Parts: sequence; structure tokens; C-alpha cells
Amino acid sequence: MSSSSPIDFDSLWDYNKPDRTEMRFREILLQIPENVPAFLELLTQIARAQGLQRKFDHAHQTLNQVERRLGSIPSRPRVRYLLERGRVFNTAGDPGRARPLFEQAFEMADQLSEDFYAVDALHMLAMIAPADLSLKLNMQAIQCAQDSRDERARNWLGSLYNNTGWSLHNMGEHAKALEMFEKAEALRRSNGNATAVRVAVWCVARALRSLNRLEEALSRQMDLKKEFDSVGETDGYVLEEIGECLLAMKRTEEAKKYFAGAYDILSQDAFLAENEPERLSRLKTLGS
Repeated sequence: MSSSSPIDFDSLWDYNKPDRTEMRFREILLQIPENVPAFLELLTQIARAQGLQRKFDHAHQTLNQVERRLGSIPSRPRVRYLLERGRVFNTAGDPGRARPLFEQAFEMADQLSEDFYAVDALHMLAMIAPADLSLKLNMQAIQCAQDSRDERARNWLGSLYNNTGWSLHNMGEHAKALEMFEKAEALRRSNGNATAVRVAVWCVARALRSLNRLEEALSRQMDLKKEFDSVGETDGYVLEEIGECLLAMKRTEEAKKYFAGAYDILSQDAFLAENEPERLSRLKTLGS
């Protein structure tokens, strides 16, 4: 394979299956000469896949390989290294060590006019910021994406509308949050990604529940459940929200089976078990 025709490995990401993604990336790594930037960029993505599997030591070791090979000149591999080192720290529960890395990544990406990675850095900074600063950073990221000539940077808008919605929701601005979630849903539908559309619909329904529009919220979650049923899948978050809507509507007995189903699925999630044990305990109690 020539260095002028690198494999588009980024398009092969499956964030729901990081173990499988790591295997695919390792196979591709064998086809890339070690002296081309793509080799270092792919190593950063292998580290990201390891981090998502919670193999944090392995991820840092992989990033150490990248760090040793980086020169002192600002470059896209260095931007991606900073992003993934920060992401590993953040996923491991250390946002304090992640923040300066994301800040450096943004400054360098902005300097290099790498808009896609500049937006990525801003979105990561927003994720770990307090609610008011998170909103400001998300709005900055939206502006950056909207102004960019890079289609990949503009493709961030669906995620950014979603993230901005959550910033507003966490601040108690539920009506404004709903507006953002609806913008995300419209954009997701125009792009035609079924999984992304379902996430967007879930967020809209969640905001509706916060606005006490319970019948609408329940209806949208039940539609989502039917969609998952039609493809032979079950989503724990959808079941949890159905239970919450029914509980708010005083349909306690009816809610129990949904809480129980949600607990069965979500209790298998290592991240939730580590970071939100009270949430899982509540589901177990409500489902019993």
C-alpha cells in the first residue's frame, strides 16, 4: 500500500464493539508503513478502542508508542494523540488530567485549520465542564462546525445539538433543551442513520417527560420499543424511561415490569455499575 493511498480506517469505527474495532485496526496497521502519519493516527485509534474496553493501562502504553515517535512540530497526529490521551484519562474517571490535553488539542487543531478535530476537542471540553461553561463550549463548537468548509466538521452538528440539549436540560431549561433535541432529531433523520435517529427520539421523549408532557413522552418511548422489537432487540434505556413515565402517571404496577427489564439489561453495563450504582439500585427496587 502506498502512503499516498491510505486506508480510511476512521470510517470502520464501531463504537458499540470496540474489541472488534481494535482487531480490525490492528490488521490494517500491518498494511501501513511506520514512517507515514497514518500509522501514528491509527495507533491513537487503537488506544481509543482499548480505552472504551476499559483497558486503560494498555491504552496508555499504545499512546506512549505514539508520543515517542511524534516530532515537536504541530501536526494532525499530535492533535489526535492529545485527544485520545485525554479521552483515556476521562473514561478512567480523571477529567482533571484530561482537560489540559483537550485544551492543547483544540489550540493546535485550530492553528492547523483541522476543524473536525477542533470541534471534537471543544465537545470533549464541554462534556467535562460545569453546566454553564458546558453550554458556552457547546455553542462555540456549533459555531465552529457551522462555519467550517469541512463536511466532516459539519457532520458534528447532530451530536452538538444533542449535547447542547443536555447542557440546557441539566440547567433546568427543559423547553430550550427540547428545541435542541428536536433539531438533533431532524438532522439525524435527514442523514438516515437509524441508530442515531433512535437516540435523538429518546432524548426528545426524555425532555417531554421533564416538561410533564407524560402522554407524549410515553408514546414516543413505546414507539421506540416497537422499533427495537421489530429487529429483535431490547434497549434498557427505553425500558427505563417507559417505567419512569408510567410511574409519574401513577401506573406503578404497570411500571414494574419495565423497571425490572431495564435493570436486567443495564446492570450488565460496567460503566453504569461503576459510576451510577444508585441508579441501578433504584431500578432493582422499583422492578421488584
